[in-house]
Amino acid sequence: MRLRTAARTRARACAVAAVTAAALLATGQPANAAPVADTADPMNRAFAEASQEYGVPRDLLAAVGYGESRLNGHAGKPSQANGYGVMHLASNPANRSLEKAAELTGESAARLRRDTTANILGGAAVLRDHADALGLDAAERRDVNAWYPAVARYSAADGQAAALYADAVFTFLAEGVSATVSGGEEVLVPSRPVAPEKGEVSASDVYAQSEDYPSARWVPAHAENFAVGRTATVDKVVVHVTQGSYAGSISWFQNPASQVSAHYVIRSSDGEVTQTVRDKDTAWHARSANASSVGIEHEGWVDEPAWFTDAMYRSSAALTSHLSAKFGIPKDRAHIVGHSEVPGNDHTDPGPHWDWNYYMQLIGGDPSNGGDGLTFPLYTTQQSGSSGPQVTAVQTLLTAQKYDPGTVDGLFGATTKSAVEAFQRARSLDADGMVGPKTWTALLSAGTTPLLKQGSSGDAVKRLQRALTAALGKTVGVDGSFGPTTDAAVRSYQTTRKLGVDGQVGPATWTALQNGK
Repeated sequence: MRLRTAARTRARACAVAAVTAAALLATGQPANAAPVADTADPMNRAFAEASQEYGVPRDLLAAVGYGESRLNGHAGKPSQANGYGVMHLASNPANRSLEKAAELTGESAARLRRDTTANILGGAAVLRDHADALGLDAAERRDVNAWYPAVARYSAADGQAAALYADAVFTFLAEGVSATVSGGEEVLVPSRPVAPEKGEVSASDVYAQSEDYPSARWVPAHAENFAVGRTATVDKVVVHVTQGSYAGSISWFQNPASQVSAHYVIRSSDGEVTQTVRDKDTAWHARSANASSVGIEHEGWVDEPAWFTDAMYRSSAALTSHLSAKFGIPKDRAHIVGHSEVPGNDHTDPGPHWDWNYYMQLIGGDPSNGGDGLTFPLYTTQQSGSSGPQVTAVQTLLTAQKYDPGTVDGLFGATTKSAVEAFQRARSLDADGMVGPKTWTALLSAGTTPLLKQGSSGDAVKRLQRALTAALGKTVGVDGSFGPTTDAAVRSYQTTRKLGVDGQVGPATWTALQNGK
């Protein structure tokens, strides 16, 4: 039976007082001493208090939090599914656990989002609410195995996705958890034998095998979250990070309101792979590259390198190698790219902690972008905080034009920004320090300006082809040979920039390119 808010508050105060009194006795502090800041082991304290208040086993509660967030509240920032905090209290059309927690605890949604103690209490309240709905009595609530169906319901998923979620939590209980959280505090869940009573979930705990990649499970995304078939040739793999949990992301793809999906999702702890969209169909994961790519999501958060385990790297590399062989995708960084490198995207994943060199080594590919360090199928906006091969290309081009970007290291820092601004001012571009389409076009075309036309060849043609790729926002093959495809791209550029349309690159066309038009 749920406590009323006032009674619950008194109970929490008594619990805190009891813990504090015990701490004072242990340290020899007199009862009338000045108050001591109650800061020791705040997360362990929060799990203990929430467990006591709502009758949820402490270790189960911690295992749910670990599975959702690795016990990191991310300073109140939402996950991909708009979930918050250690317990991932969510507010989306399919999961209203944040609102439910506010109703049950009397805490505000704002506090539940940002305050870890409140968030853990809210998670416990929602779990207890599911247990009550399932009819668990006091004796059953003391048995962690009886909580399996309640944990499955906490996921707000159905069928296989719910079973994946609950199975992961009970795996953490079986194997144990040792996590160091903010402030150096250690949260432990001891290992123990588990035999979950799956109840209504038992029929769902049967996983189909992927037809495309037999090593993967098959848990399909909702039909409204992807398009049947392809409208372009598959020529790349896009690497993503979920910004949420493995099972939670799979569940999110099953929610028709999400309007997102990926072909595959990979679990951090052991590299398990689940396919959610068939290879032959178009997942919605990378905007402009959807039709021409396969999207692979990796469980974790871009700012937490601990999620990127060796098991995950190896599993993902095996999958990417398989896709490369299946679709004839070159194993280089022009065709195996991060979400942040796809034009038209505002995401930062996989972020600076993703080890591209190691990943490409595992794939057996080329860690460069195709050989020259300057050629990409598309050029994406680079700015302060960006990293990777396209930043290296920017730094290389600036150096060639006598602008000092600092060390050519693929990291877009203050010195690189200053060099970009100086280059932009010299070309009468907006000196914003960002390398977007105009600055890319000017950088890539910089140099000599010979007359080029069909039949021309050499490095100047390569510069032209790269600059046209940046200016037009679509790939122009860079082979140093001015053929019909390059001629068509030149004519398209001349038409859209209101230049004389003759397919030849003379002074007017070179000037337009080098001024970033």
